Amino acid sequence: MQLLDGVLVSGHIKEQIKQEVKDWQANGGKKPHLAAILVGNNPASEAYVGSKVKHCDELGFDSTLLRFESDITEAYLIGEVERLNNDDTIDGILVQLPLPKHISGDAVINAISPGKDVDGFHPISLGKMLLGQPSFLPATPYGIMLMLEYYKINTAGMHCVIIGRSNIVGTPMTILMSRNTNPGNATVTMCHSHTKNLRDITLTADIIIAAIGRPKYVTADMVKPGAIIIDVGINRIDDATKKSGSRLVGDVDFDNVAPISSYITPVPKGVGLMTICGLMKNTLLAAKQAKELIG
Repeated sequence: MQLLDGVLVSGHIKEQIKQEVKDWQANGGKKPHLAAILVGNNPASEAYVGSKVKHCDELGFDSTLLRFESDITEAYLIGEVERLNNDDTIDGILVQLPLPKHISGDAVINAISPGKDVDGFHPISLGKMLLGQPSFLPATPYGIMLMLEYYKINTAGMHCVIIGRSNIVGTPMTILMSRNTNPGNATVTMCHSHTKNLRDITLTADIIIAAIGRPKYVTADMVKPGAIIIDVGINRIDDATKKSGSRLVGDVDFDNVAPISSYITPVPKGVGLMTICGLMKNTLLAAKQAKELIG
């Protein structure tokens, strides 16, 4: 078993981004600028946004964090997004999800200018990805592809089973893994919470990408020996041995699945770090595209 180490891979990619930013500025480009919107005080969202802002500083980006109370109206929030759309100093816009229940996440995402949609969630971004046209890729699937590329895992002809059908991870992963690219060229099966005989399907998988949001959902009896395991889940469970009283686990029962897998990502320090790499690469691309448009 080999660990797919998010710390190692993200560190390598971040060094590449830092150098690219330096070269970009040396040739007259400005610092890439990411604007992040945080609504409410969800601790997990606070941590995610804080990490993204920290990475901006580390990589030589500018960042702006806009905080709003949880009772903000949908109309006001969309107005703030439109203000950022019209601000030429902002290259990328990130809206941290989930939003409060009275605000439509789709409406807010749809309000983001496609040219600043560095999370890759806008319908235009997803549509271009589906058609194989240049676009911002959703950050987590992008990060997974970067990890497979780093480890030189040839996925051509493999059977890839994706557990989870969200627009953020599961659905775009089916497209990217089936593309005529490397990584890619896999035969893809999408599964979800209503899939019958899930174990029978996963036992045929050369690659399992678990993104269903259920702790330790993928167990050892669902995995054939030598399978590649990509764990997207981040779940907090009770653990009396920890000072905090809890710990993070993935959607895969790591301790029991790892010994029979060929490659596996840990949680934490796996896909989460790669997601940030995808976001930062998208933001740098957005800055370069804006320069081309503005001249």
